[in-house]
Amino acid sequence: MMAVRSIQPARGSAPATPVSIRELLEWAFGRELARLDFDEIGAVRGDRRVGVGTEYLLMQRQLLGCQIDGGGRSEPHPDADTVASALAALPAGHGGRATALWIAELARAGMAPEWRYDCRKTCEPVSWRACKHGTRYAVTENAGQVQYIHRGRLRQAELRVCPVRFRDPAPLAARARRDYLRWWGALLELQQTFRVYGGLTAFVVTEAMPTMEPWR
Repeated sequence: MMAVRSIQPARGSAPATPVSIRELLEWAFGRELARLDFDEIGAVRGDRRVGVGTEYLLMQRQLLGCQIDGGGRSEPHPDADTVASALAALPAGHGGRATALWIAELARAGMAPEWRYDCRKTCEPVSWRACKHGTRYAVTENAGQVQYIHRGRLRQAELRVCPVRFRDPAPLAARARRDYLRWWGALLELQQTFRVYGGLTAFVVTEAMPTMEPWR
């Protein structure tokens, strides 16, 4: 998790505070507790709701200085509501609503997607069992009988083996990296939208971005 500096919105006639898009998201969702409102990005046409773009929302907010068709929530800073609106309108090409919810949760926790995986193969039991004390044991199977002589007497014992499997973490690592790139691409889309269309009163979004491929 990358440490993010504490940011403060500009007040009164003070110059807008420069922030990265990640800092802006973490401020809006982590500190201001902004919420996504997917109903806001719809416009009624006849009996169905037609989506509108992020650019429209930002321009309308800039003109009116308030939330558009929101749920009446006025507690967060207006810029935090604007950030939530922009994220709620994330294009489908960048994951749409599912990715927006995921990004909001990460921002609320001050985290980036986890991409680190140990690429070494591991050997582990196929299954486990637990006793009444909570201890877990590897499940074993009967592998036949063996005879041996002990103190001059023929004895017999059961042979048991533990089935194991080798887990290859490469597919998990690849999936984690794809998720990270999806997060990074969505942040870039939001950054460019705010830089082109504005919409914020106390902040200005800079070109700073998280590392695109930290595993390199």
